[in-house]
Amino acid sequence: MQVKQTEIADLIPYANNSRTHSDSQVAQIAASIKEFGFNNPILLDGDKGIIAGHGRLLAARKLNLDKVPTIELEHLTDAQRKAYIIADNKLALNAGWDMNLLALEVDDLQGEGLDLSLMGFDTNELNAVFDNANDSDDIEELDSINETCNFIIQCKNISEKEVLKSRLGVETEKITFDKFVQCFPS
Repeated sequence: MQVKQTEIADLIPYANNSRTHSDSQVAQIAASIKEFGFNNPILLDGDKGIIAGHGRLLAARKLNLDKVPTIELEHLTDAQRKAYIIADNKLALNAGWDMNLLALEVDDLQGEGLDLSLMGFDTNELNAVFDNANDSDDIEELDSINETCNFIIQCKNISEKEVLKSRLGVETEKITFDKFVQCFPS
């Protein structure tokens, strides 16, 4: 894949793009591009049609850019292209956050004097990051619960048993749990 600069006027937004971009989100993308650079190229279908990057295009227009970085994805079939347009947006939404690590990173960035709004979080969300990180202290309460759970895992052979022991990180035949484990039915 090769990144190239493409004239904005030549780009064709996908007419059936189901992802929406509010004015405030486009402003956030524009602020990010202004601060960090245009680091995420717009993905094209080989005929200058946009597969991914509609919000980035709107932000580039807001910034009065003439050209943007693009990558051509000519190898996709029509069905793959349509599916990827949706998948590119949805898969990112399926991710979660480690609130403790996020709080540490945000705290460090705040200490560096970085404008935290550049990350896309509003003030309420940032407050929630720190509140949720503090809620993880509740885990310490679980340490005081001493409940033993017994599990029987039947392996087909010694090789499977060794793989299981390795994955669980145990050296002995007996595994004990000294923390409360809550199981939810699937």
